[in-house]
Amino acid sequence: MRSRPVLAGVAGALLFLSACSADESELSTNEIVDQLHRNAAEFGYAIGTRGGTVTLATISEPLTFNLELSNDAGSSGVLSYLFEGLTETSWLTDEVEPLLAESWEHSDDGLRWVFHLRDDVLWHDGTPFTAHDVDFTFNQVIYSDDFNASSRATFEFRYLNPDTGQWEQSEMTVAALDDHTVEFVLPQPFAPFLRSMGTAIYPKHILEGPIEAGAFEEFWDIDTDPAEVIGTGPFTIGEYSPGERIVYERNPHYWLTDDDGSPLPYLDRVVEIIVADFDAELALFRDGTTDFHGVLGEEYALLEPLAEDENFTLHRRGPGFGTTFLTFNQNPGSNEADEPYVDPVRLHWFETTEFRQAVAHTMDKAAMIDGVQHDLGYPQWSSVSPAAGDFHNPDVRRYGYNLNRANEILDNLGWRDTDGDGIREDDLGNPISFALISNDGNSVRAEVTRIVVEGMAALGLDAEFRLVDFGELVTQLTTTYDWEAMVIGFTGGPDPYSGIGLWHSGESLHLWHPNQVEPATDWEAEIDELYIEASTELDHDKRVELYRKAQAIAAENVPLIFTTLGERLGAVRNVFGNVTPTLYGYWDLRYLYRADL
Repeated sequence: MRSRPVLAGVAGALLFLSACSADESELSTNEIVDQLHRNAAEFGYAIGTRGGTVTLATISEPLTFNLELSNDAGSSGVLSYLFEGLTETSWLTDEVEPLLAESWEHSDDGLRWVFHLRDDVLWHDGTPFTAHDVDFTFNQVIYSDDFNASSRATFEFRYLNPDTGQWEQSEMTVAALDDHTVEFVLPQPFAPFLRSMGTAIYPKHILEGPIEAGAFEEFWDIDTDPAEVIGTGPFTIGEYSPGERIVYERNPHYWLTDDDGSPLPYLDRVVEIIVADFDAELALFRDGTTDFHGVLGEEYALLEPLAEDENFTLHRRGPGFGTTFLTFNQNPGSNEADEPYVDPVRLHWFETTEFRQAVAHTMDKAAMIDGVQHDLGYPQWSSVSPAAGDFHNPDVRRYGYNLNRANEILDNLGWRDTDGDGIREDDLGNPISFALISNDGNSVRAEVTRIVVEGMAALGLDAEFRLVDFGELVTQLTTTYDWEAMVIGFTGGPDPYSGIGLWHSGESLHLWHPNQVEPATDWEAEIDELYIEASTELDHDKRVELYRKAQAIAAENVPLIFTTLGERLGAVRNVFGNVTPTLYGYWDLRYLYRADL
């Protein structure tokens, strides 16, 4: 389980929910979710057949093999086959379950946790896994001050100092008590603690040397032989051919067994074929090369009548957890040459809340649903998906497609087209023109972005749109900060705390203005406080109230202008056992087996 959002650029298809009236859509969604829960309740693992391969296609590939330095879904997706945490979250029920830890207990106040680890786990190279690896992972990797570990935001515990009135932060202490027992002492209660223990554990005997030598940021980079990337997971990387394929090989020493005592996983390998676009993904599924396909809205009507003849089943899994949005760069900082990241004139526009609200009214979500998603889409208003259950706030402020209202907002600012060239000028006479980027390789997002551009053009805003490589986009977001406007996506999860790295102003993935020493605005400070308070609140109903309030504040101030929310649609070849669609997945890959061997 990744306890943080990651950039979702080309890491899989964008999938969309049925387009209909709001009431009809909500009813349809509820029916789907109810069926998914029934699937999970009725499911039981069968004893499988050993051997065979599952073949997939993807338009993404990793940017790094160092999971703790990754911020993109492509890298974290690849490495999820290799690494495990102390706990995992069930694909059936979303409940936290033991993984590398067999059991745990905690103090009454929830501050001291003791985990008892499995004693039969080996790293891929045959070295025994111990509590010292857990101690090392937190104290020398996640909490290192020498590099920006991607999991650190999850384990920074923030609190308001009553004496100074300032927000401060502290770390938990982690200590191996013996080879198979590890103790965590938290500075304050942390509601998602067990879920967060799904964060990856790393091998001390492999990584301690590079960390002590100050070379961790170069270790396990994208040029590394992937066979050298050592985890405890069910698969290793047997082959990586950039732009062509990734082959995962079964870990012959994996610790998990089925009910008959046979070692898992059942499959010998997983093959991911890297393709250029979604059309190529579909072609490989149609010709029988791949066994699973993430279905686009435009493909659903094509595939539905072919399911029986081509031996697959179409599944609907309800609304997705991730988001797609337009955002503007509000970072007032400068680079090493003392050049501002954003031109001050443009920064003034982007920092103006009314400007962002006006742009929100140009989002023609009906056109996105009808023209791009082929009537399989759903407008998104809140930062938390309805898939998250009662954490979702359905009553946030909504910005319907309304060019008259958008024009009125900008006219009231004095930002008008005074020279008749079709482009508005601000109150100082500067034409409102800026660069807008999104990632290539994702045709759905590109088409959605073109509708975004058309909406802004109708308002007299000149957005110069271009597609860039996803790796370049990630670099601009996280390193150089030299961008103006962007359409991008983020992964999500059932607990809103997974978005702390995005929504807390002090974090590196707070896209529009990252790494703030102090919140730049009152509303950002309020969201910071709400996320922190919600993380320490153990009463579920109170957590719901806090996260719903944060969503309402975000909707008022629109740092992210959402497009549409996707439903997960998938086509699975009818040759596998231990498959059922749930709200959280199709299968546990360790138990997946081919029934046609």
